[in-house]
Amino acid sequence: MHLVIGDIHGCYRAFKNILKESKFRPARDQLWLTGDLVNRGPNSADVVRHVMDLGDSAKVVLGNHDLHLLAVAAGVSKPKRKDNSHLLLENADSGRLIEWLASRPLALFNRKHNFLLVHASIHKNWSTDDTLRYAGEIEKILNSDSRIDYLKNMYGSRPANWNDNLKGWDRLRVITNLLTRARFCRLDGSLNLKYKGPPGSQAEDLFPWYDIPGRKNASQLIVFGHWSALGYSYNNNTLCLDSGYLWGGRLTALKLKKNKSRIIQIEHD
Repeated sequence: MHLVIGDIHGCYRAFKNILKESKFRPARDQLWLTGDLVNRGPNSADVVRHVMDLGDSAKVVLGNHDLHLLAVAAGVSKPKRKDNSHLLLENADSGRLIEWLASRPLALFNRKHNFLLVHASIHKNWSTDDTLRYAGEIEKILNSDSRIDYLKNMYGSRPANWNDNLKGWDRLRVITNLLTRARFCRLDGSLNLKYKGPPGSQAEDLFPWYDIPGRKNASQLIVFGHWSALGYSYNNNTLCLDSGYLWGGRLTALKLKKNKSRIIQIEHD
């Protein structure tokens, strides 16, 4: 069985409850997570520890909140007003938690069930192989001596669009924004990172990233999180699993077993 769970955001009790409800067994099953393990919820450290302790039975892609925690841990950024994931750094084992997070990928492909997993989005001109390759550029630098330089330079919304010829921090920033921050874009693929509302409430020139005509990746099932205002939904061969548990919604999991799939949700308590 493969179990895919949306953004947990430090809500450890809900995470344990949905594992129990799904009858997840590490010895036989695989857990895949859409990222944003940390922040805002009460137990970020416990969530990370639990996933770490699952070893090869768990796979996770990094989200924007996970990357921001890495930047705070590196001393190149400060917690935002409503953040609390930095409290993880007060734990005696914070060093191993941070290093484990830094070694996680930004995109994964599940061959058994044929889906691509990212936290937020991919560019309309990226194939599955492109996505994995570009994500690998971030993964490589996070696990190098240039990690701190990358974390310093990952913030910002420019350039707004992907170009194969981009280099340096501009290139890595666009890759990061696409994979971990984007929701809306224009027809040419350029990003608007400011607006975070639900589809249908945006400006006329903006579209949900999965609605852009002519997506190169339209035939590939893409599973993502990040967009709590969108919630659990299936659109144009993409599946959003962030149903806003943190904000009073539900924690959502996709249970895949043989040729069957089932959605499991935990109500906010």
